[in-house]
Amino acid sequence: MNFGGIEAEYATFEEAVFAVVPVPYDLTTTYQGGSRRGPNAILDASCHMELYDEELERETFQSGIYTLPALEVEAGGPERMTAAVYNVIAGLLTAGKIPILLGGEHSISVGAVRAMKEKYPGISVLHLDAHADMRDSYQGTPYSHACAGRRISELCPIVQVGIRSMSAEEAAFLKTGSVKTYSADFISRNDAWEKKIRAALTGDVYISLDLDVLDPSVMPATGTPEPGGLRWRDLLSVLREVAGGCRVRGLDVVELAPIPGMVAPDFLAAKLIYKMMGYIMEKEAVRSRNLPR
Repeated sequence: MNFGGIEAEYATFEEAVFAVVPVPYDLTTTYQGGSRRGPNAILDASCHMELYDEELERETFQSGIYTLPALEVEAGGPERMTAAVYNVIAGLLTAGKIPILLGGEHSISVGAVRAMKEKYPGISVLHLDAHADMRDSYQGTPYSHACAGRRISELCPIVQVGIRSMSAEEAAFLKTGSVKTYSADFISRNDAWEKKIRAALTGDVYISLDLDVLDPSVMPATGTPEPGGLRWRDLLSVLREVAGGCRVRGLDVVELAPIPGMVAPDFLAAKLIYKMMGYIMEKEAVRSRNLPR
């Protein structure tokens, strides 16, 4: 099963722009489990999408999408899993691919960002989430899903969007000003908020998207749903703005916890990933047209 159920000629590693990495891991999940089933649900749903993007007027899959086998889960703990993710992403970057991680819990993002930082020293991270994920340690490990943002902030600049839940410890850390955070309330009260967020990022960007950034009325299938989240059009708006103004070097979509008998959230996640691929290729098409001949 490959992403989009695309024909073999567009799914080869050699020709693909994108490399999809399923990471079925949810060891440190603390409320509702099940995100380990997210990658398969996304891949299955993706095979039922229309592959023509009416917004962009293109068939993005023709840029090539290679789907790797699911990354084997490391039973030795989240730090070992972080290292495993780092290794596979570093290899894909060396091969010139744009990695797309399918989670799984949010802790997987740290290994990906570590590899990105080595390849692109000026990278920044757009972190879309309901939760700050800025704890220094949680339940005995600094590599918990609740610490993903904090670990990323130690590697490179991080801009958080959609935040509406945090602990007192996290609030105190954020008040130091080392991380730019745009709450869901900020988005609802400001015009041109997408441009403000894009301006806070560097030229090279990695996108880490926890699906609970969306309101539970739009995305109920997450381990830790929070009311007051973004809507579908809001999310697409900021993603297109960032992809148009920066170079997106990779991304992850995490924390889908499929609900048996409810396929709409799985389909949303799959379509969201495909839209993000399309926005990246739209930027590359513009860039190619503007290169001197």
